[in-house]
Amino acid sequence: MESPVDNIIDLGLVNYVRHPSNPNFMVFRFASKTKADDFEKTLKEQKIWFEKGEEARKARTYYLFGIKNKDFKKVERINYIVEGRNRSFIISNKVFRWTLVIIGIGIVLFAFYGYFKSNQ
Repeated sequence: MESPVDNIIDLGLVNYVRHPSNPNFMVFRFASKTKADDFEKTLKEQKIWFEKGEEARKARTYYLFGIKNKDFKKVERINYIVEGRNRSFIISNKVFRWTLVIIGIGIVLFAFYGYFKSNQ
């Protein structure tokens, strides 16, 4: 049986699944060592019990954390904070990114101008 942690249908919308053999646990998965270390450090700071493991796959190694269901809401918040701290921009070049933002705002302003102008 294929591991539910690395399911082919996984769209990557969340990085956690119910534990495959123990329904009292959730498994959080990280493909990045940096995120996994940050997650582990934050769990220790919050004094939340967890189990840690690694699972090597063809393409990468996953860092897994087993969390009790009673701590899920706290850990889910920690997960979002860790993801936010370690995220990268879709467009890494600052000049290009801000140019696109300004052009987008300009297009919206022209659309409003055209809408209000046509109603007069």
